[in-house]
Amino acid sequence: MTTGTSFRVAADVVPGVVVDRHDAVEVTIDGHTMPAYRGDTVTSALLANGYRRVGDSIYLGRPRGVLACGIEDPNSLVTVTRAKANTISETMLIGPTVEVTNNMVADHVQGIGKLAETADPEYYDYTYEHPDVLVVGAGPAGLAAALQASRAGARVLILDERATFGGNLVGTPEAVIDGKPADTWIAETVAELQANDDVTLLGRTTVFGAYENNYFMATQRRTDHLDEQVPFGVSRERTLHIRAKQVVLATGSHERPIVFKNNDRPGIMLASGIAGYLNRYGVLAGSSIALFTTNDSVYPLARQLAELGHLVAVVDVRTELSEVALQAVAAGVNIISASVVCDTACNDQDELTGITVAEYLDDGALGATRRLEVDTLGVSGGWSPVIHLHSQRQGKVAWDHEVQGFVIGQPRADFHYAGSVTGSLMLGEALANGAHAGAAAADATGHFSFVEEPVAAAGHRGPVAALRMVASPDGEDAEAYANHFVDLHRDQTVADVLRATGAGMSSVEHIKRYTSISTGNDQGKTGAVNAIGVMSELLDGHTMDDIGTTTFRAPYSPISYVGLAGRQRGKLFDPLRKTAMDRAHEELGAVFEMAGEWRRASYYPRAGETKAQAIRRETIAARNGVGMIDSSTLGKIEIRGKDSAEFLNRIYTNGFLKLAVGRGRYGVMTGVNGKVFDDGVTLRLAEDRFFMHTTSGGAQRVLNWLENWHQTEWSHLDATFTSVSEQFSTVAVSGPKARRVMEQLATDVDFATEAFEFMEFRHTTLDNGIPARISRISFTGELSYELAVPTQYGRALWDAVAQAGASYDITPYGLEAQRILRAEKGFVIVGQDTDGTNSPQDVGMDWVVSKLKQDFLGKRSYALDDFQRDDREELVAIMATDQISLVRDGAALVTAEDLDAPRPVATSGHVTGYYESAALGRTFGLALVRGGSKRIGEKLYAPAYDPPVEFEITPLVSFDPEGTRRDGQR
Repeated sequence: MTTGTSFRVAADVVPGVVVDRHDAVEVTIDGHTMPAYRGDTVTSALLANGYRRVGDSIYLGRPRGVLACGIEDPNSLVTVTRAKANTISETMLIGPTVEVTNNMVADHVQGIGKLAETADPEYYDYTYEHPDVLVVGAGPAGLAAALQASRAGARVLILDERATFGGNLVGTPEAVIDGKPADTWIAETVAELQANDDVTLLGRTTVFGAYENNYFMATQRRTDHLDEQVPFGVSRERTLHIRAKQVVLATGSHERPIVFKNNDRPGIMLASGIAGYLNRYGVLAGSSIALFTTNDSVYPLARQLAELGHLVAVVDVRTELSEVALQAVAAGVNIISASVVCDTACNDQDELTGITVAEYLDDGALGATRRLEVDTLGVSGGWSPVIHLHSQRQGKVAWDHEVQGFVIGQPRADFHYAGSVTGSLMLGEALANGAHAGAAAADATGHFSFVEEPVAAAGHRGPVAALRMVASPDGEDAEAYANHFVDLHRDQTVADVLRATGAGMSSVEHIKRYTSISTGNDQGKTGAVNAIGVMSELLDGHTMDDIGTTTFRAPYSPISYVGLAGRQRGKLFDPLRKTAMDRAHEELGAVFEMAGEWRRASYYPRAGETKAQAIRRETIAARNGVGMIDSSTLGKIEIRGKDSAEFLNRIYTNGFLKLAVGRGRYGVMTGVNGKVFDDGVTLRLAEDRFFMHTTSGGAQRVLNWLENWHQTEWSHLDATFTSVSEQFSTVAVSGPKARRVMEQLATDVDFATEAFEFMEFRHTTLDNGIPARISRISFTGELSYELAVPTQYGRALWDAVAQAGASYDITPYGLEAQRILRAEKGFVIVGQDTDGTNSPQDVGMDWVVSKLKQDFLGKRSYALDDFQRDDREELVAIMATDQISLVRDGAALVTAEDLDAPRPVATSGHVTGYYESAALGRTFGLALVRGGSKRIGEKLYAPAYDPPVEFEITPLVSFDPEGTRRDGQR
């Protein structure tokens, strides 16, 4: 018999139900331009045009061909460039899953991809779904489950990775459900589901991850199958974040190959792959086809191929023919029983030309052989239920000797299973347990249902032979198994497994990593069970049961990073947060900088001003007149509950139990190690209600910190925490004239010092009608007030303050000026003046550490020897001897002795911030210096400058050390 090739069959022979023969497209694959139809995939188009080779293997460079019709194919990996504009070439997609578009270019790769070299211009997004019932898989079992649950009134989300629904049932001849052809039943069922407003049915959607509490993630491919460019805002891919009450796994099963010599040649396919390409796409994989099987699933295909005149024989390893096999014999199918394929041959184009068939003896040895001239071999070593999502949720699996596959061992809570994932390979069984699974899921969500089982024609299933590896015809040494391929993607053979077991390995996890089996693109979908089977053959006393499987992890199949990122990439990768007053800062010509996630005004240069001049002007205004700053970015957390004060007393280093309502207190949080964690002022709004301020970048971290301690250690305390950072806008008014500005804003409030004391607050309504909370808090050392209003009034507040202060020449100041003002007063910025190793005492805040409280987080750490050392780094001020030098933040400081010593030398500390101060008339800064508080008056040097800059260590507070300016006194 001459070698044939793959081809498209006539529509009146096998229509190929997923392709539109009236809509032709043209594609280029591996440099060959060829016709195809809408609905084809890269591999179906390739086969339709007589090409079966998909490239060479990853390590050995052996020729490989199409193996499967779905995502389990380990060989067909392609780069894809679509003809439409504003898209990107994709690297290493799975050929059977890529739908063709007109003028698409696809090239097979050798299993090693590379990242795209250009930015992806397409749009990606994500959604959140909360169905009553999630059905994964839209084969016959999944459709039956969704139909049952939807008829009960449940909200159903049903997802399938293929473009069409119905699974492997699509296009199969002779299948009948409820007295109708299977394709008719599928179409009617899909139509009913789509007409139900409570049902969402999505194709081209792969559920790739299963997590705690019925949380799933899925990727929907939305536009790749379209020729035309979609409008911007229509996402190419959508990531679904799904929280389901109940889940039905109807994920089906994957057919397995059989391991034998030279089992990797182009032309050797899974039998289900041959059936899929024939019935779905109208493409026949070859002219002279043999099937090699351990089970009955190939016989519908065998009868179909025999009727088409392209079947040579079925090689069935089983000695006793099943009822299904005998029916095939009666229909004219040639069956060679009790036999195996033990080797293959190819021509000089590496295409399969023949198979060697051997008798299969009782002990697994090979008997007499014969050769069959074939161009295609379909293999079925049994079926592996797709248990990946169940396993990802730490679900147990067990080896089923009847199914000859790993099945669900113990159901997960709120999970229901349907179809061949349960080992039910017969259509009638799959439909029945699908309907019952859907009903059970609906019932569990409070939607009672009467089970209506779809009825399929009765079928029979014979036993499945336990064959995964055929003995080598060349002997028993490792070299004889060098071409018995277990994992096609990784080029791993029985010889590789022999080397692993010979090295003393018996764990499937160890052998996986030693050989790399199941670590490739297909994640062992076709090779993992065979690898375990080979191990059971090689390891004495080990069976499939006790070897078990490796742990399945997300993602179930390859997904794109950009799809996961969704909108969070490019300029949106790090979300830009703007305050309600941001537009006002723009109008004032502000130069911005990032503070955590927030965009904040750094300084406001006027025409002709340099950066230094603008900052100097702003600090002078805040010291001598009045300034205003947008402080909205500070973190804000509301704490409620009768035990809120006790909770805060444990969190902060200072006391909060006796804080009076209407007053605030500055507090410092430390970790259990006693090191500064965050700081801020907390107000007591009521006996059981507090309003905490945190640093701008620490809001989320602090909220998590509070929740963690409450949930794990102090859950008995009545306290709840709510982030309200975005709910309030804040303007701080600071300077000697601040009181006069405030009196213009709220005439009903007495702002006299004795009437409105430091760290008090008032709730009022400003004269312009805006509700506000006014607090006397200062981060500059000057008389200061903070006005907090609901965010929607933020811009109006800024304008009102500017108007009220106009006659006093009120000056907006930014972060740069604020850093100088607070440094002059020795006020700490956590994260700038601290580095995670500093205690409150180290940074001049021993006054904020209670000596009376019995306990608080970090207290016990202060008794440790490390906290008693004399050489701990302490925060001090430093001043350049020449009064004009400026150094960068982080500059190292050394003594005079170390300045000229051979490098490297130990530093005495480092600069945390260095500035030019108008108030001091010189430059100055803050530094962490070993033993700093005991070294006042000493000289240190910054050796990174030429000449080195000399500094004098001075007390931490450089300006107004008595604090007389806080109440507005001059």
